[in-house]
Amino acid sequence: MSQVKRRIGLEEEFFIVDADGVIADRADDLLECCHQLAESTGRNPEHFAPEFVKSMVEINTAPAVSVLELADDYLQNLQLMLTAAKSLHLRLYPLSQYPLHLAPTLRDVPNYHIQARTVGYDRFLDAGRCIGTHLHLELPSDTIDPQVGIAYKVSEAARREAVNLYNLATAMDAAIIALSRACPFYEGRVFGLAARTVHYRGHQTFGWEGVYTHLPQVGGLRPYADSVEHLVEQQFERYYTWIAAMDRAEVEQDLFLEAGGNLLKSAWNPVRLNGHGTIELRQTDGNYPQVILAIAALVYNTAERVRQEELTVRPTLEQRVFAVQDQQLLVPDFEYLNGKLLYAAATEGVKRAEVTAYLDSLLQFAIEGKAERSPYLEHLSATIGKYQTVEAKILDQFAPATAELTREAGLAVVRAACDELEAQVESLSHDLLSSL
Repeated sequence: MSQVKRRIGLEEEFFIVDADGVIADRADDLLECCHQLAESTGRNPEHFAPEFVKSMVEINTAPAVSVLELADDYLQNLQLMLTAAKSLHLRLYPLSQYPLHLAPTLRDVPNYHIQARTVGYDRFLDAGRCIGTHLHLELPSDTIDPQVGIAYKVSEAARREAVNLYNLATAMDAAIIALSRACPFYEGRVFGLAARTVHYRGHQTFGWEGVYTHLPQVGGLRPYADSVEHLVEQQFERYYTWIAAMDRAEVEQDLFLEAGGNLLKSAWNPVRLNGHGTIELRQTDGNYPQVILAIAALVYNTAERVRQEELTVRPTLEQRVFAVQDQQLLVPDFEYLNGKLLYAAATEGVKRAEVTAYLDSLLQFAIEGKAERSPYLEHLSATIGKYQTVEAKILDQFAPATAELTREAGLAVVRAACDELEAQVESLSHDLLSSL
């Protein structure tokens, strides 16, 4: 049994709004204040970062060896940004979409303009109307090589761990989508689907128009990897698909390379290899801290059990749930995962029986492992049978026939979400301090 303790990290994006709830393109002002405050309080200024549009910011955490350590850093960074925002008469809106019409202002950075020109500016701006959270699972040192994907000289054990965690992160895709659904409105209307998932990755089979609908190799969920060689092949397939798309859009390849583009930086998939040495899970909607930490605990504990018990993650035909058998973690096959299960998670979500059964099995697997006791995971476990997403809770406040938000109602949604974010940061920080 492996005794190695790997780390976890996260990045979370936020919209910036004024006191009334109106979008504010003031990321630079807010970040300058955050950096000054971080330097004066001994925190890392680099954990407060710009995004590709001026109405968004991002906070990062340092790599943590436990979810409680992650929560401590996350909540402190978030509190610092809230303090900085308050000093500028601004607020942070945390949910997956801004509920009213939004015309994002793109930063004048070459890499962003390359993406916009390649997929189309109007299509690319859909990404600026959504915010998400990215989780990082650490791999053994020097496993990732940005030039070839997986380093040639890394040990067989590290190669095996990389494939297992990549496949595990892939298998959890629909679970994370279903659990993290946050805002029911998109551009002022009830959308009826997991809006961020649909508008970001898209899906030709289901008719979902998104940023990467026509480039699924670049932005969609990719199949499980049969081996390290297969995983590396996927990286090169995606890279050449992106280069071909640039050529069709008459975008000079040299611009991509000059902007720091490489094999791994042509990836905007829900699960990808990251040059920082991690498997990156990008499926989580922007959401409240309680949800973010619950999903982080679910991902971390699941990965820890796979590592500690040295299980092989095995996609299996006709498998609909997570199940342990003969040193293997059996998971749904890709056709089902990225087909019927994805569709169920993005439409009715946790109300669908197949989604609930799949979630129950994943939670049971995570909780039965020997990783740390997590209050965030316990809360998720206690409520899963009657789980109601943030998206559903918001929608319950509106008449069933509500199809379009008035400006007043939309701004009220924004302000209520800002209030809830601030209340949860205070409450969770207090609870965490009491447990340390």
